[in-house]
This record gives sequence, structure tokens and C-alpha cells, in this order.
Amino acid sequence: MKKKILLLAISCLLSVQVAAQKKSNSNEIPLIDRSIFFDNPEISGGQLSPDGKFISFMKAYNGTMNIWVKKFDEPFTKAKRLTNLERPSAGYFWTQDGKYIVYSKDKGGNENYNIFAVSPSAPADAKTGIPESRNLTPFEKARAAIYMVSKKDPNIMMIGLNNRDEKWHDLYKLEINSGKLTKLNENTDRISGWIFDWNEKPRLALRNPEDGSKEFLSVSDDGKFNKIYSVSALETAYPFAFNKDNSKVYAATNKGAETDLIKLVQMDPKTGATSDVEQDPLKKVDLDDVVFSDLTRELQYTLYTGEKERRYFKDKKYEADYNFLESKFQGSEIAIASQTKDERKWLFTVYGDTKAPIAYFFDRDSKKIIEQYTPRPKLNQYEQYLSEMTPITYKSSDGLEIPAYLTLPKNIAAKNLPLLVFPHGGPWSRSVWGFNSYAQLFANRGFAVLDPNFRGSTGYGKKFLDAGNLQWGKLMQDDITWGVKYLVDEGIVNPKKVTIMGGSYGGYATLAGLTFTPDVYAAGVDIVGPSNLFTLLSSVPPYWEAARKIFALRMGDENTEAGKKILREASPLFSADKIKAPLMIIQGANDPRVNKAESDQIVIALRDLKRDVQYILANDEGHGFRKPVNNMAMIAAAEKFLAKYAGTRYQEDMPEDVAKRLKELTIDINSVKLAEKIDAKVPSTLPELAGAFTEGVYNYVVNFAMGGQNMKMDMTRTIKKDGNNWTVSDVAKSVMGEMSDAAIFNDKLDFVKRTVVQGPANITFTKAGNEMKINAMGKELSSKIDGAYISEGAGADLIMARMPLKEGYTNSFYSVDGTSLKTKKWILKVEGKEKINGVENWKITETNADDPKEINTIWIDPTKKMASKVMAVVPSMNNAVMTAELK
Repeated sequence: MKKKILLLAISCLLSVQVAAQKKSNSNEIPLIDRSIFFDNPEISGGQLSPDGKFISFMKAYNGTMNIWVKKFDEPFTKAKRLTNLERPSAGYFWTQDGKYIVYSKDKGGNENYNIFAVSPSAPADAKTGIPESRNLTPFEKARAAIYMVSKKDPNIMMIGLNNRDEKWHDLYKLEINSGKLTKLNENTDRISGWIFDWNEKPRLALRNPEDGSKEFLSVSDDGKFNKIYSVSALETAYPFAFNKDNSKVYAATNKGAETDLIKLVQMDPKTGATSDVEQDPLKKVDLDDVVFSDLTRELQYTLYTGEKERRYFKDKKYEADYNFLESKFQGSEIAIASQTKDERKWLFTVYGDTKAPIAYFFDRDSKKIIEQYTPRPKLNQYEQYLSEMTPITYKSSDGLEIPAYLTLPKNIAAKNLPLLVFPHGGPWSRSVWGFNSYAQLFANRGFAVLDPNFRGSTGYGKKFLDAGNLQWGKLMQDDITWGVKYLVDEGIVNPKKVTIMGGSYGGYATLAGLTFTPDVYAAGVDIVGPSNLFTLLSSVPPYWEAARKIFALRMGDENTEAGKKILREASPLFSADKIKAPLMIIQGANDPRVNKAESDQIVIALRDLKRDVQYILANDEGHGFRKPVNNMAMIAAAEKFLAKYAGTRYQEDMPEDVAKRLKELTIDINSVKLAEKIDAKVPSTLPELAGAFTEGVYNYVVNFAMGGQNMKMDMTRTIKKDGNNWTVSDVAKSVMGEMSDAAIFNDKLDFVKRTVVQGPANITFTKAGNEMKINAMGKELSSKIDGAYISEGAGADLIMARMPLKEGYTNSFYSVDGTSLKTKKWILKVEGKEKINGVENWKITETNADDPKEINTIWIDPTKKMASKVMAVVPSMNNAVMTAELK
């Protein structure tokens, strides 16, 4: 599957418009306009409808790629636009009956993907001019995952939603026609995925325990789980699909000390017993992918990626047709992009490292081939000037052999060249051979471009991957540095003109290179790279919970002194004074993986050290730039910046909209500052509280606002005296079931214990001196409390109501967050008086001292000494806004 995505991405990357300079001789290479490589393709992402009567594709509208559709025999100019996206979709597909096209998109790069459906046959809306698109998962801060798209009932999808618990996805059945969501499994078992058999029955679930391991669970008819197979945190296993009769499941695994390369096995879904099917025949790389026929339910081929892709066919008819296409396009690569429901018609792409991709239609019965479109047709005339991507290997500092790709500028002797090192992201991924827009652009400018697969990259076996454990900034960085040394020693590269540029982990490698080997590089460009590994780990998205232990094992454990030492030593921020080379930093403001603060920190550090640093920040991007105008502006700035220090040529001109956008993205580094934490000293105890609680039953109307939708419920509060203790119990009932929050206070109103129950989830908080003991579904934790404490939830407002409230009154206290289970420091302030239902109340705000954007508001009735109204953010409901009003 990931290869199909990659090939689709390749076809999207290839480009549009060219400006050639006059040539003084036949060997001079024209300066190719950057828009050829990075502007929107004219057409991309084509897919055949299930019956083959239509072709859908992506094409720009108002500067953003949108989904279009046309009849197969119509010209592309007759296509009908289906969407009006302000940000590119993350992907789309047809339902099996051809009734809908389903696509996903996020907002501003936040990676909270919603699922949308649009009917290609629906009439256009009179106002928008396009058919209606329906958001089937309208939860603003939830991320939808698609587990299964039904072929038996095309109206059904099985999806995951983390709108209840942002860390884990519950399993839902989604009906596309109506948008109805039916919860099938509330995920309280750390389930990270589901596998359905050919009868579309859930047969396996994947679980990630807290130790980072992965478990395969058989799923019984009554929904109960039974563990049948497991691998450790540093091993790999994942299922592909069931065999034809649903008796076995195909899976990839490298379990066991004796197994290095990932291999294909068949597994008994009842017992977990496995039998080997295939390992790389050349014994060099991991199994990459497998492809099955939806018609025969049989394996068609296996895929391995070494220097290039290798396929091993199991379906002889499929192999014959694939070989037929290869014979017609010798010297090129073939990628099947789409096929009809009967699998007799294909849409395929022909591509290469120096070839502009072209999409064709193929009828497997008649053997007819029809050209469909070229994503970047203006690139064709410049193919002769493109540079080959050559696989190479070299030895690292400890002798480990490192695979890499080297792209050299065309028609220039491979001697004393400027170098751009371009490490891949991940880091647990790898670079592959093919058309690389960055490599081609910078080779055209005169750079040699090195793309190393350093240790820790995937695809080369478990030993190679594990060799990167705890080696950020150390041996992993050596693998990059020794690549530079190799090219210098070979005479290919000028050691005074070495630069580095990369995104995500590649951005980190850029910062690490300039920090830990400051004499190697003349300049660097960091794109969304982390500078401080502590803040990186503390800010990873909640839905990465399954991988937290793996981060600790591969990067360093922030909860141990040894781990803290490793992380600190590997963080460029703490050694920023070593950076000498000029640095450009590029960041998306909405990045959920590498937060904006990562870039802000290093910009501030280098600015204060009087270093040469430039900052580009996009307020409408996330982890990388997806909008073409932003990408073009970023590339324009980067190539000019690198040219200044490497002595290469660059394209000076740019379109007016790109120049305008670049100006908007360029940040005055003197204006950059980190969000200020509020200096709040928490007293040792709360002030003396006035008056005991009053027994009674009270009713509240509660509303949760989530993603533009409102969910109302009734909540009943019961306050009663139980011996020397008081119990405050809040019970709410909704379509999601019953939720209860009960707190116990002693006769002095000191907090004793809190119990939160929702479905099978049960969490207790018990105070013992200055320690809070937490039991989260059997997991024992503790948190130190060094001062005044007010428990979240039930009874908090009753405590505040008994404090000496007056206008301007302030105080500070600790609480333990019910979702993260971490201690928070709050600042309480009485803002003044405000009437609620005609009665004057004290309006109180409580502000998170470490994150001043998190503010809760409570209106206290001074007579009843309890809340008349509360407005709060609820982390367990994906930061929904909760409002509760006393009836």
C-alpha cells in the first residue's frame, strides 16, 4: 500500500512551467524554473470508476488541488469539479458501487482528518456550482482512521474515531448514505487496528501494551479478545489480508533473534501459529509490500525495495500483463495506480528518475494502451537535462556500510562540486530510487545531492534499524558526516561548499550537523525539525500513544537520569553556541508533531548568540508545506540562501503571488518569543474555608460543543454527609452512556479521594500527604503535590465558593489532570460580579500557569455557595467546550 501512495506522490511532484536561460554552448544546462518541480501538476492522482465509465483526478482550482470527474471517453477539458478545497485532500477513493467519492482532509495542517463524501452524479448546488460534500465525521479535534471499506455493502465503512479519548480510536460502523455512526467497540484495551476477513468480519485486533510491544488478538463472535501472537517493542509484525478461504492470515514479521529481515508468513488466526511463505530471495532487504486480488482473493505479487523495486509474481496472468507493459516502455518503471472492479482495466503510470511520468489506460483483454495525461507536460522538453539518481554505498565511522543515492549535476565534471546533503525524515523510514524533485532542482543549480539511508532507516533489516537506537546526533549523524567525507575523499565534493537541508528528522539532522560537526557545513536549511528532544517528546500527538515506549527505547527515556542525559546531549538547542554556519529555519504554525515552539526556541537561541539565522513561518501549514504557493516561496528562499554560501546559481525571479507570500512568511527574528509562563507561587495550603457543605440534590443542564455540533445531557449532583466525610457525586447521562465523578472530603473539607467512571474505564485519585496516588484501570501512578490542592471535577466549585472571594482576589493551587494524569498549576482570579438568571454571581477564572491559553470560567452563587454556571475545556472529549448551568 505504501508503494502505491509513494507512486501517487511521485506523479504529483513532477511539474509545470520552465524558464530557460540562453546557452553559450551545447553543453550548458538551462536553469529550469522551480515551478516545473514544485507548482501544482496540471492533472494527477487519476482513478478509474469501478465500472470503468469515468475517470476521477486532481486538478487545481483557486490554487489548490481539487477532485474532478469526467466520462472516460470525454476530454479532460469537459471534466466536472466536485470539491472546493482550501487545502489539498490527504487522499480519495470510489465506493464499490461508484455512488460516492470519499476523501479526507484536515484543517490548516493539524492532521485531524475528517472523512467526506460527494456524489459524482449529484447536481451542482446553485450557489457553489458543485455537488454537496458531506462531512461524515464532523468532530473538529478528532482524527478519523479507515479500517475497512465494504465491498459487500458499498454504503458501509468501518472506521476509528478518537473523539472520546484522543489517545485511542473507538471502532464505528459508518453508513455513508445517512452519515449514521454506530459504535461497535469502545477502546479501553489500547487497540491500534482491526483486520477483517473476506466476509468482512472482524477477526483480529492489534493491541499495543505500555511496554511498546505489539499483540495480535483473535476476536470472538461476542467481541472478546484472546492474545495469539506478540512481538517486542523493537520487533515488527503486521497483518496484510486473509487467504482465500479465511483460514489463515498473511502477515509480515521479523520476530525472534534469528530473524533479521522482515518476511511473509501465514498465521492461524485462532492459535497464532505461523508458517514461512517468503523472504527476500536476494537476502538483502525487508519485505516491503504484498498485493492481493479482490476477485480471486489470492496473492498477486510480493514487493522488495533494495536499490530499486523488485516484484515477485504469484499470479501468472497478472505477471504476463505487467511484463507486456514493461516491453512497451523499456527502460522505465511501471506502477499500477487504479483498476476497475472486474480488474480487467488498469490506469498505470510510466516513470523514471529522469523521466516525466505519464498516465496510461490499459485494457487487459484487448491489450489496448491509451495515453491519458502527463502531470507536468512542460517537464518533457527538459528530460535531457535531468540528472540520474545513482545508488552508492560507503563506510561510516564504525565500519557500517551505509546505502545512499547520489545525484550529480548534468554535463559538469564530478570534481570539486558543491554538495547538498538531504537526509530523509522519520527517522524510521527510508529514501527510495525514482524522480526526486529536490534532487533534480538542486542538481540543476549545480549541487551534487546526497540522500543517505543512515542507520535507523527501515527496509534494511532489524540489525540496521536497531543500530540507530539511542544514536540521535551520534552514530546516526556519523553516517551522514562520513558520507560527506567519502565524497570529499573521492574528489567529487569541495569541502568548503558543503550544505545540508532536510525535513522533520532531516531537519533535526540539519541542526545536529551544524551543531555537532560545525566545521563540516557552510550553511543549512531546517524544515520542521526538532531542536529540543524533551519538548518533542512532551508534545507528540495524543494518538501516537501506542508508540511512546518505542520513542523511549529508540531515542532515550525522559523518565530516567540516563535517558535525560542522552536526550540532552542529542538536543541541538543545548549546544546552540557551537553553531557557526548560517541557518534558515522553516516551520508550519499548526504542526502537531514538531510544534512551532521547537523552531522558536532555536531561533531565539541563535539570535541571542548573534548568529546568522533566518525564519520562515506559515500560519496555514503543519508538518511540511502542502500549499503550492507556500512551497514555492519556501523553495525560492532556500535555494537563494544556499547559493549564497555554496556559490551555486539560483532562480532570482518568482511569480508575484509567490513573492508576496514569501514576504508574509518571512519573520523578523527580533519579534520571536516563547509563550510566557505565568509566575505563580502556590501556597502550602488553601486559605481557611468558610462554612460546611449543604446536603441536597441539584440538577444541571450540560452541553458539549464539539466540531460545530452540540451534545446535551442532564447532570445530577448529590451532596451528602457520610459520617465525618462529605461526598459530592456528579452523574451525567447521554447517548454515550452514564458518566460519574465522585469526590470525598473530610470534615475540614480537605480532599480525600476522587473516582471517575465512564463505561469500563475507572480512575481513582487518593491523596496521601503531599502525594497523589492514582489508579488508572489497574496501573499505579503517583504525583507529587507541593502545595495547595483543589481536585478537578466534582466539588471543585464548592471549595472555591468557600474561599474569601472579592473582586481582584487571586490564589494559586495544583490539580491533577484527569486525562494526562499530570500535575497542573492554576491561577484563580475573581474577575468581578456578573448576573446569571438575574442573580449576581462571582465570576472566577482559573488559568493554567504553564499554558495561559487554557482558561476555565466559573460563576459562583454567593448565597448557595456553589456554581451557577461553568465553562471548561474537557480534554477527555477532545478539548470540547463544556458548559453546565444550574436549573
